[in-house]
Amino acid sequence: MLDLRYVVDHLEEVKALLETRGVRDAALFERLSTLRKGRSEAIQLAEGRRAELKRHSDEMAKIADKKSAEFAEKRAALRTLGDEIKTHEAKLMEIEQELNALLLELPNLPHESTPVGASEEDNPVVRVIGERPEFEFEPKDHVELGTSLGIFDFERAAKLSGSRFSVLRGAGARLERALTQFMLDLHTEEHGYTEVWPPILVKDSAMRGTGQLPKFAEDAFRIARDDADAEARELYLIPTAEVSLTNLHADEILDGASLPFGYTAYTPCFRKEAGSYGRDTRGIIRQHQFDKVELVRFCTEEQGLDELERLVSHAEEVLKRLGLHYRVVELCTGDMGFAARKTYDLEVWLPGQNAYREISSCSYCGDFQARRMKARYRPASLDGKKAKPQLVHTLNGSGLAVGRTLVAVLEQYQRADGSVVIPEALRPHMGGLEVIEHPAG
Repeated sequence: MLDLRYVVDHLEEVKALLETRGVRDAALFERLSTLRKGRSEAIQLAEGRRAELKRHSDEMAKIADKKSAEFAEKRAALRTLGDEIKTHEAKLMEIEQELNALLLELPNLPHESTPVGASEEDNPVVRVIGERPEFEFEPKDHVELGTSLGIFDFERAAKLSGSRFSVLRGAGARLERALTQFMLDLHTEEHGYTEVWPPILVKDSAMRGTGQLPKFAEDAFRIARDDADAEARELYLIPTAEVSLTNLHADEILDGASLPFGYTAYTPCFRKEAGSYGRDTRGIIRQHQFDKVELVRFCTEEQGLDELERLVSHAEEVLKRLGLHYRVVELCTGDMGFAARKTYDLEVWLPGQNAYREISSCSYCGDFQARRMKARYRPASLDGKKAKPQLVHTLNGSGLAVGRTLVAVLEQYQRADGSVVIPEALRPHMGGLEVIEHPAG
């Protein structure tokens, strides 16, 4: 969430920055302007009455005769002023509650280094890694490859759950597991992340903390609870482990000396894909349930941009170890996620689609999520005095989306006969299997 004071004090600047993100709601900004004025008036009136209250209180203390008409008059004036202060404070609270409700709907402000643009067409390519694989045959897409190899079963998945679900079998299921294990081992053993096994059902407060609610409620799977003593009346299936991992430190004050640090977790993720009707209906690119290894980092403001580069390098290392061709693009203001200030996407090459597709999105969120979660840290003491807590800064990214990585392996490592070579880095996790071949018979 944006800082209330910053928004009301720099409303025109905030409006201009949000317009680069596609927020052009004239009525919203007009209401913010009206509330800003009302807030300022309520503060001034309350402060004015407090000054009068102090003056009358000082004058009343000087009156010797406590039973005099003058003393009674001053006491009555104090009561009146006290009631007026309460009225102005109540009005201020009402205005700030509405302002905070509006701020929950507003995306983060882009970092000054984020390129301005309207859509993915305006995202600059930062670097391209490796060469596109060349084939002496027409490359197949992952659906045709996986179906012919007997490792995908979309028909039975539809029977079980409907559209946008998949069943992986045999070597396909093992490849999914191998990719997950490979990613977790890399991030914990070489990149210094602490592995977490978090809940995948969370309260609405956790979803609000990372920015999924209230803006994206329609894309979330929600489970109502009917047990009378339930702490939360509703639980949500997480759309990403970012929700669980980032909220681990909600309502906490961290030791500044511990920053920066990171968590990683494998979880299944769940999304309705409400805004994706008709897109990627074929295969496992966009599903209601998918596997992901998530990376989340916590840091100070000064560490933020360096931590983003570190996060991106960690996600990239997975692709490098697997020998997959990919590129890095920087998202423009109009294409960034709701909570992000600055984002890099890793896009892997899919020969079957003849296109690059996102496989990881790495974002620096500044204090946007921490303000919602009340996640803070205490800097080192200065001159023996305890430092005031400050909002922590958060980052997140996929390290990687497991299903899409499986797609990339199938398509980039396919052979003319439809078999698929297993990348060397995965073979220890595949029991030494080197090639996924067609089932006998």
